[in-house]
Amino acid sequence: MTDLDKRFNKAFEIASAMTKALPPDVMLHFYAFYKIATNNGKLYMPSGSSELRNGFKLNALFQFNHLSANEAKEKYIALVEKYTNQKIN
Repeated sequence: MTDLDKRFNKAFEIASAMTKALPPDVMLHFYAFYKIATNNGKLYMPSGSSELRNGFKLNALFQFNHLSANEAKEKYIALVEKYTNQKIN
């Protein structure tokens, strides 16, 4: 496992435990970065019962579909650091 993968996994654990309410656009960024990172940059189609919510998720994925999986991991880590004030090493 690479250092980036370890940092990403730690960031995911921290983000999963967050109780702080975040703005919807930030939550969509978390979603898009995570999905791009974990699907190796391949397009992911959101699933769920709400077409409106799926539309917002898909839009977020399209906004960042130019990122590689590693770039998405870095951005995800940066978001966690920003919204938790924790440095992830």
